[in-house]
Amino acid sequence: MKNDASHQPIVRMVSIGKSFTGTDAVRNVDLEFLPGEVHGLVGENGAGKSTLMRILAGIYPDYRGEIFFKGRPTRIHTPRLARELGIAMVHQELSLVPELSVAENMFLGREARSRIPGLINRRQAEKEAGAILAEIEADISPTQRVNQLSIAKQQLVEIAKGISMHSQVLILDEPTSSLTEPEIRDLFRVIRTTKEKGVAVIYISHKLPEVFAIANRITVLRDGVRLSSRPVGQWDEADLVREMVGRTLSDFFPRSHKHLQDNPVLEVSHLTQLPHFADLSFTVHRGEIVGIYGLVGSGRTRLAKAVFGLSRADSGQIRIRGRTVEIRSPFDAIANGIALVPEDRRILGLIHLLDVRKNLTLPHLKALSNSLFINNREEQKLVRENIAQLKIRTSSTRLPVSALSGGNQQKVVLGKWLNTNPAVLILDEPTRGIDVGAKAEIRNRIDALAAEGMGILLISSELPEIIGMSDRILVMREKRIAGEFRRHEFSEQTIGSCAIASRQGI
Repeated sequence: MKNDASHQPIVRMVSIGKSFTGTDAVRNVDLEFLPGEVHGLVGENGAGKSTLMRILAGIYPDYRGEIFFKGRPTRIHTPRLARELGIAMVHQELSLVPELSVAENMFLGREARSRIPGLINRRQAEKEAGAILAEIEADISPTQRVNQLSIAKQQLVEIAKGISMHSQVLILDEPTSSLTEPEIRDLFRVIRTTKEKGVAVIYISHKLPEVFAIANRITVLRDGVRLSSRPVGQWDEADLVREMVGRTLSDFFPRSHKHLQDNPVLEVSHLTQLPHFADLSFTVHRGEIVGIYGLVGSGRTRLAKAVFGLSRADSGQIRIRGRTVEIRSPFDAIANGIALVPEDRRILGLIHLLDVRKNLTLPHLKALSNSLFINNREEQKLVRENIAQLKIRTSSTRLPVSALSGGNQQKVVLGKWLNTNPAVLILDEPTRGIDVGAKAEIRNRIDALAAEGMGILLISSELPEIIGMSDRILVMREKRIAGEFRRHEFSEQTIGSCAIASRQGI
């Protein structure tokens, strides 16, 4: 877009402010978005990025300040009005209806009418959904039910839904949090095509290399205030991190722990759960971090769920501290010293209707109570210790956990399982969708836990994280362990190549 219109903002936000229970989430933010431009919006969790975009999407009508859409002052007080203006937001947390089909989700509330009054034209919806899914090269059937899809494919459906609205402003909040590298490349191709059509794309991400790869302009928010907004060429990653967190992060991957090679805490032998994985054998020693890397669908998460008892293995053996155990349920796993921080904190990690305190102590209530009552004093003491050790930012232990930022929610999930005093801690994507500051804090805690002697199984899609944190790396490919690497063998090329190579060695 090189005409004069491209230099006029499609959206201008002036002195925007929003408060929650007396605390400013956004303060006097001035920001504008140009058609045909990808605008990267970055900052730590709690910086105000999502709040600002939810104001633009009509979710928070009680904001201060003014919004100008195509030069006209517009009060965006409902999501429906935002959609009518051509503003669509793809949220970080999935908001699909699991029981409906892909097409039904994509056009929910915008269904094509049948010729017969009162009926919906499903065939038309499926045709249009199929065309959009084909455009982004997503291998998803429009008739498939959403609850049959992996999280990565559900994320693609969310993005396709946003594109289906033919938006003039498309807000993508952490759109790649569950995508593989090939899927990210496909998404970037779609974003570039969308941008060429004159759409203003707002791209929120904690993955800074992605922001540099796709954005034309980058704006930094910190503590609800806009600090800087510059063309991408005027930033480098060190400057951007320093602006985001107010300090230099010199060490993203701490390594203070040393593990004992002759002291296994977890031994898995010939574990099989068809069709998800087959004949997996490995060991985790005391104080060791064993990384598991593989593409989506390689069986990593299924393995974690089987070891934790969320699903039953067909065959194989699990030994904890030298003793053979039978894990038929999470209760068995917890009783035998195994804890799991799951991939999806929203569905599997937290109970959003409960407060911070209850979420932190839920798996530990038996130890905090007699036969009838919970010892409130001991519970509060434990919660205060959790908040201090994990640096959980919350105004109150009674605050609903849903009110916390993504990084602080993840710390609550981690603290919740640490309260069970596990010998083995399984971490499935522990820093997914959180900012660089929160990532550093969680990684420091993981390193400290290993230094205290805990055996850790770390599953991550981020190669730098796996390489930076692990003592050994197991690579899963096609449902099996395809390679094992020690620290002197680590490199992104070696690990990545092992994950994508076929069995014929291609």
